[in-house]
Amino acid sequence: MILVQEQDFDLQHEYETLRQDGPGIGAIVTFVGLMRDFNDGDNVKSLFLEHYAGMTEKVLANIVNQAKERWQLQAVRIIHRVGELHPSDQIVFVGVSSAHRGDAFAACEFIMDFLKTRAPFWKREQTDQGSRWVDARSSDTDAAQRWNKN
Repeated sequence: MILVQEQDFDLQHEYETLRQDGPGIGAIVTFVGLMRDFNDGDNVKSLFLEHYAGMTEKVLANIVNQAKERWQLQAVRIIHRVGELHPSDQIVFVGVSSAHRGDAFAACEFIMDFLKTRAPFWKREQTDQGSRWVDARSSDTDAAQRWNKN
């Protein structure tokens, strides 16, 4: 399940939904990304996330399919928020269930690494100095590149 939405999500509900997939589940790994109040040495008051509707969901589905080809997964859930966010707000949820923890951990990290570098989201921060677009980070690209070696 993939959702791109403005409204917040309930971590407990998402976890329980992943658990419902049956007794074959031996591991559930989740990741929740939060909005920080700083970036590049500046205080960040808010963040506005935009996306390319329709295309974003297709890219995320492709990332999930790649993860399912690499690891044995029971279920994957991705929720990514858009719109205006403030410090400490939840931005993204990735949840993966599998029979084995190794598959679940690796797949969750893989999905986040590729989500950060391939999904068409644009971020505009509001700082004390004004508004600015956030550029892609080389550290995110490096993290995604390591999967090409596996």
